[in-house]
Amino acid sequence: MVASTIPAVAIPIVDINPELVNKLQQLGPRYTSYPTADRFTEAFGYRDYLQAVASLRTRGSKNALSLYLHIPFCDTVCYYCACNKIVTKNREKAAIYLSYLKREIAMQGRLFSGMNQVAQLHFGGGTPTYLSNGQMANLMAYLRRWFQFAPDDVGEYSIEIDPRTVSAERVHHLRAQGFNRISLGVQDFDPHVQKAVNRIQPEAQTLEIINAARDARFRSISIDLIYGLPQQNVITMGQTLAKVIKANPDRIAVYNYAHMPHLFKPQRRIVEQDLPSAEAKLDMLSLCIKRLTDAGYVYIGMDHFAKPTDELAVAQRHGRLHRNFQGYSTHADADLVSCGVSAISAVAATYSQNVKTLDAYYDLIEKNELPIARGIKLTMDDVLRRVIIQMLMCNFELSIASIEEAYPITFNDYFATELVAISGLAQDGLLDIDAEWLTVTAKGRLLIRNICMVFDRYLYAKSASLRYSKTI
Repeated sequence: MVASTIPAVAIPIVDINPELVNKLQQLGPRYTSYPTADRFTEAFGYRDYLQAVASLRTRGSKNALSLYLHIPFCDTVCYYCACNKIVTKNREKAAIYLSYLKREIAMQGRLFSGMNQVAQLHFGGGTPTYLSNGQMANLMAYLRRWFQFAPDDVGEYSIEIDPRTVSAERVHHLRAQGFNRISLGVQDFDPHVQKAVNRIQPEAQTLEIINAARDARFRSISIDLIYGLPQQNVITMGQTLAKVIKANPDRIAVYNYAHMPHLFKPQRRIVEQDLPSAEAKLDMLSLCIKRLTDAGYVYIGMDHFAKPTDELAVAQRHGRLHRNFQGYSTHADADLVSCGVSAISAVAATYSQNVKTLDAYYDLIEKNELPIARGIKLTMDDVLRRVIIQMLMCNFELSIASIEEAYPITFNDYFATELVAISGLAQDGLLDIDAEWLTVTAKGRLLIRNICMVFDRYLYAKSASLRYSKTI
């Protein structure tokens, strides 16, 4: 089966205008949350999280949960990586970590007793498949002890894997353990690029795992790519895209490599002279969008593409698409409960993030406290702006009437300053504005972060953080 079998549908058009991109390029958030994580403070702690859970119970929440587990370990370091990870070959560290992770799961399970229905699960890292088959089976069984999972045909249970760490047999075990979605890190098939980023991953090895996932009847197979890596160019990117399209995954994520060696030490091993120019990166992005949409994939937004029949594309068409710390999601109404070092939860009108080091994580769990380091309690203004940013990021349009019906405001008065600012973007052709709608144009889809930044109150109070990447 090849990508040409994808049903023909109307594909949203993305118009890349290099002159406009160069004019509007700036540092800005990716809006996997609002307020963004750099606005979290240590004033929010464990007891604030308990109050948030209590508020769900008081309201009698019937919404299913989304669970996220962070497995921070890796065998080797990929030079481009900006994740919170621990590179070690000492497997005993993972065994110790699992013992504490299970204690945190039990704490969360007790808190959500009676509200512990789960419709979505995601294992991220690090490398979740760093865990042995036995450790993974034990961990999944432990999760089911504390939470009730929706049936396999209803729930979305995904895991990120490094194809270098699993066999075809292991893939079948993962399916039997309850995972029904699988995401493969590929980044680039070119051997020179792989060598430059210290991730040697033969194409045959990756294809073997994709085929095993199909044989095991995973509901969705996703591939992650990165553009802007050292030694990359339009030709090598085109060759990788051809191989990816032939492999026919259900979803494809194409991330922009953000070179920030001042923040992420592994990136210091990348030779900066080997990085493509900004112009070359834009050419690669243009090629990705053209090739993937020509192959029948829907441009979901930001970095994501999906087949028209995929649940992400269906959710977008029906206005049910959501965005959280894992990217785009189909479960807009689910509170996110996260476990593990650095993991971020979104419960009621709060965000909370766990401590980032193993020692701090172990110390707090030994005290029978959830290992929360910081967070934020959202105001009505935060919630309102979060809804607006979500609508723009996920649906590329905003109904002014729907906002006025849901919140006690007059849109044009409340956002008078923002409407003045956004009129400039409208003049640049990024969106259309009338009395009822804000509608992002084909030119604006690629610069959606710029549009959303207009509604970010915190950016007015503080200049763009050095932790932000460029908007394109």
